[in-house]
Parts: sequence; structure tokens; C-alpha cells
Amino acid sequence: MFKKKIGCFALSAALAVGMLTGCGDKEKADAPGATVTQGADATPEATPTAEATPTAEATPTAEATPTPEATPTPEPTKAESKYDIPDVVMQAKDIPDTAALAFVKDMKIGWNLGNTLDAADCTWLDNELKYESAWCGAITTTKLIHEIKEAGFNTIRVPVSWHNHVSGEDFQISEVWMNRVKEVVDMVIDEGMYVILNVHHDVDAAYYYPTSEHLETSKHYLSCVWTQIAEKFADYDEHLIFETLNEPRMVGSTYEWWINANDESCKDAIACINQLNQTSLDAIRATAGNNPTRYIMVPGYDASPDGALNAGFVLPEDTVENKLIVSVHAYTPYDFALNENGTSSFDSDNASDVRGITSFMDQLYDKFIKNSIPVVIGEFGARAKSGNVQDRVDFSVAYIAAARARGITCCWWDNNAFIGTGENFGLIDRAPLKWRFEEIVTGLMKYAESVEGK
Repeated sequence: MFKKKIGCFALSAALAVGMLTGCGDKEKADAPGATVTQGADATPEATPTAEATPTAEATPTAEATPTPEATPTPEPTKAESKYDIPDVVMQAKDIPDTAALAFVKDMKIGWNLGNTLDAADCTWLDNELKYESAWCGAITTTKLIHEIKEAGFNTIRVPVSWHNHVSGEDFQISEVWMNRVKEVVDMVIDEGMYVILNVHHDVDAAYYYPTSEHLETSKHYLSCVWTQIAEKFADYDEHLIFETLNEPRMVGSTYEWWINANDESCKDAIACINQLNQTSLDAIRATAGNNPTRYIMVPGYDASPDGALNAGFVLPEDTVENKLIVSVHAYTPYDFALNENGTSSFDSDNASDVRGITSFMDQLYDKFIKNSIPVVIGEFGARAKSGNVQDRVDFSVAYIAAARARGITCCWWDNNAFIGTGENFGLIDRAPLKWRFEEIVTGLMKYAESVEGK
């Protein structure tokens, strides 16, 4: 997801209670014809006191603050409530018998370490390692990663912003920052889980920006950064997955969070994103170790379903067959999952509510999965709204059941945000290591393995 910048002092108080959000300012994605999807790493990537999520999903930007003393429990947890984990009937579709689709199936279900290593532009910090806790108020620990594994997740997406940690014309990444990223990746690998590692909040004219005007600078930045990342992690096996870009889009434009198929700037941006995916892939493949055959995730415009489904989006040409995965962020149905002023209700027995999920997934299935091209929804979730825990449980059950029935693996956007009126997608409070919404996690896991026979 993507974030808005907030004043550092006001923000530090907000951060202390984990009020930041997803991966982008997705609330603005309600333009005509827009499919709000993350953000939003997330992906969905923000709202002042919370974070925004991408085109249907985004992530916010808050300020650095040490781990809060304690985050007030916003809603009752499983032990003291009587929420139901519903059954859903979801007809499983035919999934081609390929190694790539089997690989994605084994990823099972994922969780985002959001608002952490993706924190960006925290200019008030005096130490780059403080970026890690600047937005979420907590440092990543092996105990946290173990808790995620024990809860049933088998994949952790680790969003990373790099531009605040580079120097020189060739964007040399700070050794201190690279080593910390490696430490976090190792925590996940040591649990036997999959890791998705990406380039997150680096969409800026000084680094990469998907327009022809900035194309050469963008290619240079991505080639330099991905070469260094790939070399650092060259010997990791296929449990490590690289994701070329996070929600690439024309930040600040009318079309930041939606595509106008007839607009020339949108057509240009889509074509540029194809080239930037190719540049990133080429840089990775040119390095040694396992990188020539590693699985790579690539997004379309703003990582939305519309971006991937757009006729202009094409997969990059690869030097190895069947090792590309389409990356999508989808906080849908938008009015329930992301829109602050939308509905707080979702019923897994309501066909209209469920169609808000299955309609875009069917399109992804028809274009990609049916043709043996895997899809991972790297960011999804439903923000907390007053008194709607049961609705979020229903949503979680239906979303994962629908995705698994179509061969898709999904990663919940967790930004460690729980209170206030912002984009609160947090599930586990990282400071005390306490699950705040055990029922939602139970709902996510119900059909995470399979929906066969349902």
C-alpha cells in the first residue's frame, strides 16, 4: 500500500498506537469505472492518522515511534465473543496441473509485514534502522514471525522501500539496511515459510515513475537496485520470491488509482510498466545462484485487477518457462473493504456481497489461471469499522474460499493499526504479540488449504 505524509510530531503520537495503514492512498480510487484494489502491500498503499490502501488498496505513511506500551483492544477477541465462522459453498474450478500453479498452492495463505521495512521519507530520523519502527511502532522479532507461522500462515510478504537507503548515481544500497532486510527475510525462511520481497514505496520521479518522460531514469534505478538485491539473496532457494514493483502508477495524477482506457497518459503508463517489469526481471535473471530460475511476481498498473486485466498489460519475456506470477492487490468489494464511508456490512450468505469478490476473481481465472499463469493477491483485507467483526469474519471466509477455488493465493495486509478511524487492518498487535482478531484469522484459515467438495 502507499502512504500519505504526516507531520512527524503529530504522527509519532498516532504511530505509538499503530494507527497507520496499508500500501497506498486508495480512498481516491473511487473515480468512474475504477476497480479499487489495494494497496495496498496491501497492497494494496493512506490516510493521515491511518494509512491508505491501494487502487482498491493502499498504504499510509506515518511517523516513527518506538513500540507503544500497549494498544487498547479495539474489539473483543474470540475468548470473549460469540462470532460464527460460516460455511460457504464455493465450486472449485479446474486448475491446470503445472509446477507453477502447484507452487502457488503450496504458498497457502500469506500475511504482510506492513508499515515496517516499507516506511519511507521519515526525514526526522537520525538512524536509518529506525525506519523499521517509524510507521508501525515495533521492531520485527523471531517471536512475531513464529506467531504468524503458528497461526497457519505459510507466506510472509516483506514490503521494502529502498530509496531512502541508497547513494550515488548507481543507487548503492546501504549495507546496514540491506543486512537488516536479510535478517528479517532469514526469520521467515527459518520458519520454513515463503517470503515475497519487493520494491515498495519507491514510485517517484527521482527513482522510478511509469511515464515515457522518466523511463530511462526509472530503468536505471530498478536495474541497479534489483541487481544488488538479487546478488545478496542469490543462493536462497525458491522459498524466496521477488516482486518487481508495488502498485506502479502515476502518483499525484488524475489517474493514480484508476485506468481510463481511452486516455493517452494511461496507455503510456501501462506500456512503461511493461518495460519496467522487463528491466527488473532482466536484472534479476542476469545474476547468479538460483536467480536465473527463481519465481518472480509482476504487477500491472497500480497492481489492481483492472491493471492486470487491461489489454495493454503483457508479461515480460523470460529466459525460463513458467516462472512468472501475476501480482494483484484487491481490497474488494471496495465499499466494504476499503471505503471509509461505505458499508460496514458483509454477509457470506448474500449472493450480491459474494459476487463483489468472485466477479473479479473469475476474470483473473479466465485470463491467467486457466491458461496456466499463476496469480497471487499480495494485498487484501477489510478495514475495521464500528461493530463489524462478524462481517469481516464472513468476508475473510468467503474471500479465501473464492480464491482457493480458483487457484489463487492471498496475503492479508496487516499494518499493525487498530484504533481510530483510519485504515485499521491489523490482526496481531506486534508489541505484546497478541492477536486482536482471532476470529478473522480462524475465518481466513477455514478454506486456506482447499475448497474441494464444497
